[in-house]
Amino acid sequence: MKTPVLARKASPDDAVFWQDDNLYLLDQRVLPLKETFIHCETAGDAARAIADMVVRGAPAIGVTAAYGVVLAARDAWREAGKGWRQAMREDLSLLAAARPTAVNLGWAIARMDQLARTLPDDANPEPTLLDEARAIHEQDIAANHTLGDLGATLMQNKTSVITHCNAGALATGGYGTALGVIRSAWKAGKLERVYADETRPWLQGSRLTAWELVRDGIPVSLLADGAAAARLAAGGVDWVIVGSDRIAANGDVANKIGTYSLALVARAHGVKVMVAAPTSTIDMDCPTGADIPIETRDASELLGCGGKKMAAAGAEAWNPVFDVTPAGLVDAIVTERGIILSPNTKKLRQHMA
Repeated sequence: MKTPVLARKASPDDAVFWQDDNLYLLDQRVLPLKETFIHCETAGDAARAIADMVVRGAPAIGVTAAYGVVLAARDAWREAGKGWRQAMREDLSLLAAARPTAVNLGWAIARMDQLARTLPDDANPEPTLLDEARAIHEQDIAANHTLGDLGATLMQNKTSVITHCNAGALATGGYGTALGVIRSAWKAGKLERVYADETRPWLQGSRLTAWELVRDGIPVSLLADGAAAARLAAGGVDWVIVGSDRIAANGDVANKIGTYSLALVARAHGVKVMVAAPTSTIDMDCPTGADIPIETRDASELLGCGGKKMAAAGAEAWNPVFDVTPAGLVDAIVTERGIILSPNTKKLRQHMA
């Protein structure tokens, strides 16, 4: 991966973009202090960018992986000619292994691979695969706008909301899932303020969600993760709105660590929970949340902050990146196809039919 100089100003919609036959990623590790783009020249670069959190958020990971397949096909065609299909297998496996929990990763690779298998051996596959990657990207943006508008219809009164982690344009192809609902609600005059959990240990709420909302002129107040219960007890918040990295067939939801505890607190205070995600995040081959692979990352992320060690020497850490919120704590799942109230297996099966 290289850090290029680009004649464009960063925006939340620049999490992933293809320009001049190259893949660029907005480096989310250094936002908001720096607005730096990373140039991915190979599928390996794209896989490392996903694993290293340059890009994060299930839909954005899927879009990045789709463009990564294009890079894999480009190199395979140059190196192997007619043997390109077999030559790119290793790169596809590398991309698929980058992060385990986000189902959009495997979904995008499978869609790209399915198309690749239909292409002739003696023609450069890159143009056709690039068109498909762009279609995945554009469809995600369109889905986010649709589900954002649908989710906003659930907000009957003007209110404030709490969100956890970052499920905005940075985490998607553009516009956002949870922040898509928030943006649509703001436009409709239904939103007073957003309370954003800081989201330790990567501080996605503090660094990314706040950055997006401030740029949009939407009032945002940061909360320490442990302050959500007190904030809900104080009143004035009707909804918790979050995204998801994988939704099981029964409606259980994997999202950033801390979502489960937030949902429990919301239920205790009579606050509703909305999960906003495209249908590509729903995994009908995964029966329940217990079957979702949960990524555990290096302990150093939890033992320090900003590259500086904070914990006492000798302390250990348990650092799961996600937790699973049972469907019984979810009031609504909103996708581009519609709204699922009180989700369960039967309702999700009908929704995805």
